[in-house]
Amino acid sequence: MTLRSGNSDHLHCVTPAAIAQGLSRGMALADARALCPDLATRPADLAREAAALAALCRWAGRYAPMVARDGADGLMADISGVPHLFGGEVALRDDLQSRLEQSGLAANSAVAGTRGAAHALARHGGGIVPDGRLIEGIGHLPIGALRLDYDTVSGLGRMGLSRIGDLVPLPRAPLARRFGQGLVMRLDQALGQYAEPVTAAADAPHFGVRITLPEPIGLQSDVMAALERLLARLCVKLSQHHMGARRVRLELRRVDQGAAQVEIGLARPMNDPARIAALFVKGVEKIEAGFGIDALRLTAPVLESLAPEQISTHHDVQREDELADLLSSLGNRIGFDRVLRLLPAESLIPERSHLVAPAAYSAPEPVPPHTGPLRPITLFPPEAVTGPSGNPPARFRWRRMHFTTLRATGPERITPEWWFDDPAWRNGLRDYWRIETKQGPRLWLFSTPQTAHGSPNWYVQGEFA
Repeated sequence: MTLRSGNSDHLHCVTPAAIAQGLSRGMALADARALCPDLATRPADLAREAAALAALCRWAGRYAPMVARDGADGLMADISGVPHLFGGEVALRDDLQSRLEQSGLAANSAVAGTRGAAHALARHGGGIVPDGRLIEGIGHLPIGALRLDYDTVSGLGRMGLSRIGDLVPLPRAPLARRFGQGLVMRLDQALGQYAEPVTAAADAPHFGVRITLPEPIGLQSDVMAALERLLARLCVKLSQHHMGARRVRLELRRVDQGAAQVEIGLARPMNDPARIAALFVKGVEKIEAGFGIDALRLTAPVLESLAPEQISTHHDVQREDELADLLSSLGNRIGFDRVLRLLPAESLIPERSHLVAPAAYSAPEPVPPHTGPLRPITLFPPEAVTGPSGNPPARFRWRRMHFTTLRATGPERITPEWWFDDPAWRNGLRDYWRIETKQGPRLWLFSTPQTAHGSPNWYVQGEFA
């Protein structure tokens, strides 16, 4: 796999067969292809790699109670007091390596008395360092194995210091003055003179609750009562982590080992149990209880951050909550992608003066102040009129009705946006008129450039209030 760094691609991960051809991680892709013209590559997916490493970290818990990530491609486990359960350190490491190989993973592992020594040895072939022999176990490794930056390693190399064993007998004070305290700290960590405990990251909170009933239930009221208890517990956990649910799933287990499920979506992140419970009513009505339900499980599979809000009874806040509940109810019935709202857009073209977006996944925007000519309250695709006479037409026929013009305001000339190729505007500019008819409707008409016969084409595109 390759990863782009700067202006060039580098090898991010290589197979054993590629290593046998002389390729290595970090090598420029151009150099790698010079050595291996038939090299097959694909871009690295860092997100999936991180997810795989997190899963591997959980799996490694079978070997140690404390497992942490070690960089972007490694794990570090504190196995103190564990090896005897596997028959010793050698048996533990063999079991680890065999299970990884069976899973198709190529990995190096090392066992040492310090975190720094284990890190260095694992990235240079692996192995086991016996107790009390740290210097002998890692002294032959290059200085770069101490997790030092490139400049420090290069500076030490110019002084003839290339291996960890070369640094051990040197006094610490001159090294710290010349290369910084970081070099001394990394060396002391590897030799056990500076503590470096393994600290595992906290597990992500699980937003799920469950209840097992002493007696089966089947009535809708009983299911809703149990659901309300679960929702109260779930929403407390959501509030503690400043999270809001966007989807909530209720799973029910019947006494005959059957299962039922009700899932709802929310138009905006929410942790209010009463408002969420109201959205479950219709779904719970359709549940077949069979011989009874003896267990319920409630989870929030989709979450979003929800900042603390000021508790208020202000009318605007109540209207926002009511609108969110309405959108949630409609979205669960017909689909959230079908409940749409209009958003303003910066364009003089009538058809492009707004955007259509799902209401659940977009925020309302205020209508910008309008300073130009009036716009119709209803806008639709242009519809041709027949029999127009005059400019603007004094009489015309539209939608099988005859209209007579009482008053006309215009024209308002709109030219097409040249950076868009819109088939509806390929005829060029349009002249719009606001027409008040004797029959009552107030229409928005426009004319296109004159045709070869010398008469313009007229269309209706909107209607005023």
